[in-house]
Amino acid sequence: MSDSHEIIQAYIESTSIAQQQIDSYNRFISVGINRIVENQSIIEPEVSDFAIKLERIRLEQPVVIESDSSTRMIMPHEAQVRNFTYSAPMYISYTPLISGIAKADSSGDAYVGEMPVMVRSNLCYTKNMSPQQLIEEGEDPDDPGGYFIIKGTERVLVGIEDLAPNKMMTTKEKNETVTKVFSTTLNFRAKCTITRDEYGIFTIMFPTLSKELNLVMVLRALGMQSKEMLDLITNREVKNDFLLNIELSKAKDLSSAEAMSELGKITAPNQAQTYQEKRAEMQLDTYILPHLGTTPQSRADKALYLVRMAERTSMVAYNYVKSDDKDHYANKRVKLAGDLMEELFNTAFKAFVKDIKYHVERTTARGRKLAVKTNINPDTLTEKILYSMSTGSWPAGQTGVSQVLDRFNFASSVAHIRRVKSPLAKRHPHFKARDVHGTHLGKICISETPEGIEVGLTRYLALMSKVTVGADHQLLEGKLKELKLL
Repeated sequence: MSDSHEIIQAYIESTSIAQQQIDSYNRFISVGINRIVENQSIIEPEVSDFAIKLERIRLEQPVVIESDSSTRMIMPHEAQVRNFTYSAPMYISYTPLISGIAKADSSGDAYVGEMPVMVRSNLCYTKNMSPQQLIEEGEDPDDPGGYFIIKGTERVLVGIEDLAPNKMMTTKEKNETVTKVFSTTLNFRAKCTITRDEYGIFTIMFPTLSKELNLVMVLRALGMQSKEMLDLITNREVKNDFLLNIELSKAKDLSSAEAMSELGKITAPNQAQTYQEKRAEMQLDTYILPHLGTTPQSRADKALYLVRMAERTSMVAYNYVKSDDKDHYANKRVKLAGDLMEELFNTAFKAFVKDIKYHVERTTARGRKLAVKTNINPDTLTEKILYSMSTGSWPAGQTGVSQVLDRFNFASSVAHIRRVKSPLAKRHPHFKARDVHGTHLGKICISETPEGIEVGLTRYLALMSKVTVGADHQLLEGKLKELKLL
């Protein structure tokens, strides 16, 4: 056996072939699920001086309730044979708030539904079993896991390839140079674009706008002075671009408040002045670079980021920096099972919160005694999750995300678990996107792809590629600030 084969064999023996899916799902159940709950932790129904605070979700291991009401553990093989969903019960901690004060004596835990469990994940009983124990339980010791069992059917969540979020991408288009950022938060994705025309004039575009705005006007509304803009730029030609834009802008002599008022007139014409100002503030805080924050305190950071975007646009226009390659794999991210489950749970949890709010309001309107637990319907979460898992239709509009696992042979099963799809339309040419890129080597299998309209758009992870699950950006920011690098 050659040295390379020995390395591959040692890697496969030490790492599951479905490890990328399992790691992603484990991060979702340990971090992602509670981050979603924290983001929507306060429920405020239309009831005087009453609110509900939701705290952590607790996930238990899979169980089955028999016809005699007894509860016992269930293994993946049994769930498949009996056409059950291999899922774990979810419990959420809650505390009623009366006039903003927590009523601790009425707090408790409530059952809120079932979460599908990935085979061989941290919630699965087979996680730490030896091959002999797996055989005794009727499980396949060579099964890599990485899939779900939904109503007796093995289903896998196919990875989705997309452009990296919160990263500047600069390209040359005809007579313009464009820098784009897909600013992404848990609940929202906003595309922010800065364009430099052939004369060096900067314009900005973000959601809710019908036409591009002058960049200097937006920077002034965010509170940045002209001198501050110029002090941030070191390259002479780029600084000349900024001087030109400042000189030609209507906002060059306006204060921050006046620029905000002017912005309101442009975005909400023929409306009352107070409405125009509120509209402008809402657009700046919510739709411009939401990943930096959605409060007035984050405006200075947003202004700095926009200046850096404009600076990069000019640097590319003057050929000091090369254009970004959209097909370079450093500019791509792959959404695996955990990321997809996070999207699905976020949508389902919003419906769950809305349902609790409705039931509390209805109970109050009928004059009945208000108890939190009786107003929680566990079917809301379960049905939303199982519908998408069963049909493959995802909240963001994608279809075919959840697929029946290909069991034609072992190799086809492994390939299916490691499949990655592009969101691009199959019927469009997209020649560059379909081509093998140099950066695919070691990450994507350069020979395996279907024939026909999906060629190059459906890919498979290379045998020894590893997909990281990300890290807490706030922790990284804190460390960089400690080292005075930020």
